[in-house]
Parts: sequence; structure tokens; C-alpha cells
Amino acid sequence: MTERAGTNEGVAPLLSLRGVEAAYEASQVLFGIDLEIHAGECVALLGRNGMGKSTTVKSIMGLLRLRGGDVRWRGRSLRPLAAHQRARVGLGLVPEGRRIFPNLTVRENLLATARAPAMRDAGWSLDDIYGMFPRLREREHHLGCHLSGGEQQMLAIGRALMTAPELLILDEATEGLAPLVRGDIWRCIELLKRRGLALLVIDKNLGPLMRVADRHYILEKGAVVWRGSSQALRDRPELVRDYIGM
Repeated sequence: MTERAGTNEGVAPLLSLRGVEAAYEASQVLFGIDLEIHAGECVALLGRNGMGKSTTVKSIMGLLRLRGGDVRWRGRSLRPLAAHQRARVGLGLVPEGRRIFPNLTVRENLLATARAPAMRDAGWSLDDIYGMFPRLREREHHLGCHLSGGEQQMLAIGRALMTAPELLILDEATEGLAPLVRGDIWRCIELLKRRGLALLVIDKNLGPLMRVADRHYILEKGAVVWRGSSQALRDRPELVRDYIGM
């Protein structure tokens, strides 16, 4: 039931999951996940709530121990690495729920986990972040807990970019936001793709995803049931009906 998009055939992936299995105590959630993301590619992870999308992200980031399989970065297994070590190799995460530091200012949040300038190959600086999100410059000295939901989401994205990732994972980055703010976030995602940043996006807004994503993976009960391009997904409306529910 899968359809492969062969644009990167023969090219080694930036990130690959091979037969990944994961569980919460005795309850297994992931059953042999295979997934690839290449440099500069935007990949969407789709499925209804509870199908294993966020668990896949936790498995990638080292926030959940694998029961089986492997997560590899440029061909190297990440299993021995802790979560903070995975961030150093080039994985950035904008987590569900934002999880900014509420008692730090906007500026302090951005600098708290930033890589040293000499290591910041992607070139992200405070000015870069403020240029992308002017509202954060205006709120630079406000505490995180005093920001609106949309401002907190902008801050969460900016904080992740300050780690100079080669792959940025966005887990429900537009959830619960007003339409105008949601549009700002999608414009940011499109800009990041144009800059050549690899992206893994989990989001319920299928319309924008179809525009920005190169490929899609659909999860059902912890397994990949389909993968393919945006056009291939448009041609299969029953997949949206049966597995995504939109």
C-alpha cells in the first residue's frame, strides 16, 4: 500500500529509520517504522491522533528508548547518543506544546541553547530570528510566560534554529493558533525550505502541507501504511478519508 517517490533514489539520506519499534512500558506503539529524509527535503508525517507520530519524533530525538530497529544520521547509528548529543549532530526540535522557558526573556530563551558562533554553520543569529519574527524583537525583554501562544510558538522555532540544525522537526507547530499567526508560521516553514533546511513536519493542516512537503508518510497504529509525493496523495483522496480524517 506504499508508493515511493524516487527523486532521491541512490542518494544517501540525512536521517533514516530502519525497523524502529518503541513502547511505553508494556504497551508497544511503533511497529517497524521505516522512514528517510534527505538533505533539503521537507517530509510530512500524517495520521490521526494516537497513531505514533509524536512517538516517532521521541524515538528520533532519543527521548524514548528503542525496543528494536535503528535511527541513523548520515549512516551513523544514533542509538548510543543521548538527546542533548543528538541535538549537537544537527537535529533540531520544535516540540508539541512549545516548552519554552517561562521565566527567561525572549532573548535569554534564544541564547540559552544556541551553538557557539564558530559552530553555527547555518548562520542563525539573533538578527536572523528577529528578521523572521519581528514580533520577537519587539518582545525581546519580556518573559516567556508573558507571551501569547503565537509568540511562544515563534520563540520555540527561533530557539530550535539557534542550535544550527541540519534537520528541523516541527511537531504540531500551528496547533491552536489564530489563522493569521498560523499563516506566519507556514511562511516561516516555506522560507526554511527555500534556505535548504531539511524538515520533518507533523501538522493537521493538510492544505499547506501539500504545498510545502516533498513526500508524505501516513501512520496507522504505529506502522507506515503509505508514502508518496503530494501529487500522489492528491490523487488518492480515500487515503485522506481513511487514515487522516480530513
